[in-house]
Amino acid sequence: MRMMGSAFLVLSFLLFALAAKPLPRVAAGAAPEPVLDIAGKVLRTGTNYYDILPVERGRGGGITFAITGHKSCPVDVMLEDYEDSDGLPLQFIPANRKKGVIRLSTDLNIKFPGPASCAATAVWKVEKYDKLTSQMFISTSGVEGNPGPETVDNWFKIEKYGNDYKLVFCPTVCNDHCKVLCKDIGIYVDKEGFKRLALSDVPLKVKFKKF
Repeated sequence: MRMMGSAFLVLSFLLFALAAKPLPRVAAGAAPEPVLDIAGKVLRTGTNYYDILPVERGRGGGITFAITGHKSCPVDVMLEDYEDSDGLPLQFIPANRKKGVIRLSTDLNIKFPGPASCAATAVWKVEKYDKLTSQMFISTSGVEGNPGPETVDNWFKIEKYGNDYKLVFCPTVCNDHCKVLCKDIGIYVDKEGFKRLALSDVPLKVKFKKF
């Protein structure tokens, strides 16, 4: 009985010592790396930027929008024909609007600051699968803010691509509540010669230039 009592005391002491020992602190996850413009400055929420091609020659100029085909809406996002054209300014709005810095791998809206020709806003959105071209194009029929399953097609990310960046569609605004298709944003040249932005296996390499 004495041996059992002694063993119990020793076990109790060890348990007390372990309980009294402070637990190691778990380091908080570091914030994703900020996105930089061509001047080396961080991209800011709501600031106007040009989205420009940095390396590939002959692919077109900056990003703009236009109506293609025989439709009136939605307005398609595309590249300018001329490489010397910066295109139209763009704004980046993160899902957490309180964040003033645009960072890699974070959900954000991309929009032209002015209205589109058939909508009050010009927020980017991934359109449904187009059977004629087998593409999913980027239009300006999106809705700003309100992250969740209802707006999942309106959210994009910026990722590193070599020494530059690429735009990606892989939203995480609805966690595990919806299935999404993760793809890069690339270029599809249609039969009229328009260089339209669409989901692609070949990403468009971009840099950012402050307006």
